[in-house]
Amino acid sequence: MTRVRFLRPDGSLDREVEAAAGINLLDLAQGEGQPLEGACEGAMACSTCHVIVAAEHFERLPPASEEEDDLLDLAAHVTRTSRLACQIMLSEELDELTVLMPSAAYNLDR
Repeated sequence: MTRVRFLRPDGSLDREVEAAAGINLLDLAQGEGQPLEGACEGAMACSTCHVIVAAEHFERLPPASEEEDDLLDLAAHVTRTSRLACQIMLSEELDELTVLMPSAAYNLDR
């Protein structure tokens, strides 16, 4: 299980959940009411699931692909620890993960 903390754009805790290995962060976030659109439904064709990973957890993730890096160039408020939530798979090795919702995050379906 991975303990996932979702932070609001101001850095305050919004929600903390336990998630099973094998789920991607976008699916988990949407299920927990986080404001990530994921317009391409995880096909890595947009940047609407951009999140900022806490620095202490960022290095524990597999590196982003070149395609993911290219899409992050299109996202608002990108930082050194930005990732696409659809590309983060939770695993048994990842015991915790903290992600900040960028201030530009929204979900058109809400």
